[in-house]
Amino acid sequence: MGPWGERLGPARSRERFLLGEPVEEGVRGAILHSWERCRLLGLSPDQSELPWTDEYDPDSRLVRAATPVLDRLANRFAGSRMNICLADANGTVLERRFGEPSLARSLPPIQTVPGFVFAERVAGTNGIGLALAERQLIRVHGAEHFAERSQANACAATPVRDQLSGRILGVLCFGYPRDDDDPALAVQVRRAAEAIERRLMEQSSARERALLRTYLDAARRARAGGPAGVNGRPGPVGLDELAGGLLAGRPLDPHDETILKEKAAELIGSPQRSTLEVVLPHGRGATLLSHAVTSPAGVAGVVVEAVLTGDAAPPAHSLATGPATTAQPTAAPAPAPATASAPATAPAPAAGSAPTGGGSGRGDVRGLVLVGEPEVGRYAVAARRRLELLAEASGRIGTTLDVSRTAWELAEVAVPRVADYVTIDLPEAVLRGEEAADPTAGLYRTVVHGIRDDCPFYPVGQRVELRPETPHMRSLTSGEAVLETDLTSATGWIAQGPDHARRILAHQVHSLICVPLLARGVLLGIATFYRSEDPEPFGEDDSRLAQELAARAALCIDNARQYTREHTLALSLQRSLLPRGLPELAAVEVAHRYLPAESGVGGDWFDVIPLSGTRVALVVGDVVGHGLLAAATMGRLRTAARNFAELELAPDELLTHLDNLLVRLDREESGDAEGSSGIVGATCLYAVYDPTTRQCTMARAGHPPPALVRPDGSVSLLDLPAGPPLGLGGLPFETAEVVLPEDSTLVLYTDGLVEDRERDIEAALDELQHALARAGRTPEDTCQAVIEAMAPAHPSDDIALLVARTHGHPAERIATWELPADPARVAGVRAAVTRQLAEWGLDELAFAAELMLSELVTNAVRYGGEPIQVRLIHDRALICEVADGSSTAPHLRRAASEDEGGRGLFLVAQLAQSWGTRYTPRGKVIWAECALDAA
Repeated sequence: MGPWGERLGPARSRERFLLGEPVEEGVRGAILHSWERCRLLGLSPDQSELPWTDEYDPDSRLVRAATPVLDRLANRFAGSRMNICLADANGTVLERRFGEPSLARSLPPIQTVPGFVFAERVAGTNGIGLALAERQLIRVHGAEHFAERSQANACAATPVRDQLSGRILGVLCFGYPRDDDDPALAVQVRRAAEAIERRLMEQSSARERALLRTYLDAARRARAGGPAGVNGRPGPVGLDELAGGLLAGRPLDPHDETILKEKAAELIGSPQRSTLEVVLPHGRGATLLSHAVTSPAGVAGVVVEAVLTGDAAPPAHSLATGPATTAQPTAAPAPAPATASAPATAPAPAAGSAPTGGGSGRGDVRGLVLVGEPEVGRYAVAARRRLELLAEASGRIGTTLDVSRTAWELAEVAVPRVADYVTIDLPEAVLRGEEAADPTAGLYRTVVHGIRDDCPFYPVGQRVELRPETPHMRSLTSGEAVLETDLTSATGWIAQGPDHARRILAHQVHSLICVPLLARGVLLGIATFYRSEDPEPFGEDDSRLAQELAARAALCIDNARQYTREHTLALSLQRSLLPRGLPELAAVEVAHRYLPAESGVGGDWFDVIPLSGTRVALVVGDVVGHGLLAAATMGRLRTAARNFAELELAPDELLTHLDNLLVRLDREESGDAEGSSGIVGATCLYAVYDPTTRQCTMARAGHPPPALVRPDGSVSLLDLPAGPPLGLGGLPFETAEVVLPEDSTLVLYTDGLVEDRERDIEAALDELQHALARAGRTPEDTCQAVIEAMAPAHPSDDIALLVARTHGHPAERIATWELPADPARVAGVRAAVTRQLAEWGLDELAFAAELMLSELVTNAVRYGGEPIQVRLIHDRALICEVADGSSTAPHLRRAASEDEGGRGLFLVAQLAQSWGTRYTPRGKVIWAECALDAA
């Protein structure tokens, strides 16, 4: 079974496709695209009939050119089950030939009679229709056909083009049973199509036919001395022998043929040269000979012959390509100068005469390559090549939204087909994404690209200072292209730097074109094209082509500039909304990483929030989407989360408040502009760690679960209730409590770390656990290890990573007293606090602590309820806490001069650096922190 052989993959893929299931593998892209078009057209795979029409020309240029080729193909495949078909540009069959003539009687009319239409729009996926749709050589095998009627067949088809216009005139298709598949058939059908194209070129110009007839008459006269030609040398190959040799399976290598035709086109347009030595691959050599020819009617033109030397040369009849103009089917040689012309009066040489500059050994092979008029057809071919280059530039320039890369793409397209060297200078402001205040100043060399690396242009990154008289500055100030045909006399260019100019001229650089990069009225910089290899200077046509390329590139550069500006603004906004630095806390050691997505700024964030009682809150979130809206929403949510955390809300309550906030923001965004989709949603994980109990309380809203690394290096993903994403509204969140061993590591992250299109999330989570499974690492080392193991080289989503190693608070630095609701016990508490502070060496704080606790305990006894608990915590500050069973919180107020109470909390606020209230399942806690140096 050949490389197109039947596989189960395409057949099964076709079945799944017809059932409406997604098809991702097992079918080639061109086939899948054709199937999709067939489905959109409403075609049925069971369709057996095709439209037939008699509105076609059975004697068209295409048919006349193809008939001899089709006849030779029928002979070539005699005895086989080959069905050879020629169709026009509409997919209508014009001619058929069969390897076995009896097939015409046994096959149905749809496969034998001209006039049936095989366009994809009516016949589905087939060789003729797909070759027209894809505009290239196409293979269709078995189940790749859309129609059931063609499942047992295979085919190879290729377009037939007019070489002057590039327009597709028709399709040549080989059809055969799928068991007769052979990779060589693709080569055969392509070469046969090229033979038809050559015959079309023969028909294209009566003047060139006259030139060819003159050449062949001279060749026949040269053969009059005998079969071997004059002086025992082989004569040139005639037209009939050429086509026969091509289809006899012994053609010149296509790559060699292309090279010879390129060089022959140069000779036809160049009067200064009559011979050209050509080095072909595999060490073979050839000499091209250019001769003037004048027809009896006075038409002057040029004929180019090739002489191949050596015993390894192919048969003579396979060398020549037939009569053609200077147009090339597949190659794109440098166009000849517009003023070139060949001598019109020189007689045609004797075909058997010894070629100058060519080999003269016994194994020499001589044949016709091209016939044409220097000025006829060359301009059309050159114009088509320019259009092809511009079309190619549209696809190759602007593939990214990077200013520098887009400038490089312009240079890569232009070298070597337009210029030998290209330099591009852009202002620093444009590279940053801004508009340059003065585009003629502050230019930096952004691109230097050419056929050689040693040409001494200013290097990339160097600041370029331009003198007013240079062609570059004249182009920038005028906004128009400037052409310098002779740099040796370009005084302004030389004055810019005489030594520098001499070094460039030493590399045979002789002319330049300066083109300003203008887009939407903004001057973005300048592109300069240099020529060295071609001795002819740049002309006006070259200047216009350079301007077209520069104009297209300038639009892409401006798009990239604006994107860079917006991306920079969004990234600056996002980074300003993220924590500049994390607090140093005794409860946790933290490290973090943030990697923005390449596609744009996202809404990932993280935070570490100190809470009362040495507790700490850890939060990680992710706003869906990218861009300024996502970054702004992230900033709102992070600010809200910090404010809600300051209110000492439980994790599930905090997420509920964030959910309500996001619903309101979504409503506001959707109502601002008609058609706005608003905010899609967000995920969040909020955890509160208490070092005095080593208990961590967590809740999540649609966020990936955190990972816990225990002191022994074992890793597990904590099983938390998932919770709905933020922004849905009205759905509850649940909390989970976990007691963390001393020196455990808690890892919080956003989904960009574990989710992408190229890997399964379960496998990614396993990979994450493997990367974390190591004991004794610092949070910073853990962050680095996770990023190296998990982060993709080109992240499509933001990644936020927060690693916290937890510590328990020493029990000897915590003192607790339980009290009944009795005012008489206040004095005892004050004495116990004084003793504890003395034990901790904090005697200087005794007065302030006694006074604060007196007020707080008195309030708890008078207004609260049992149980009442007093707790002192010796941390980076002295923390005094009084808990009671009431949920009623006191309020700070200013007492009047005649009031007997109301000054307690005022005194606490004056003595403490911060104070507040937090609620517990059993009541509330009023706390106050006093700095250790407050005395």
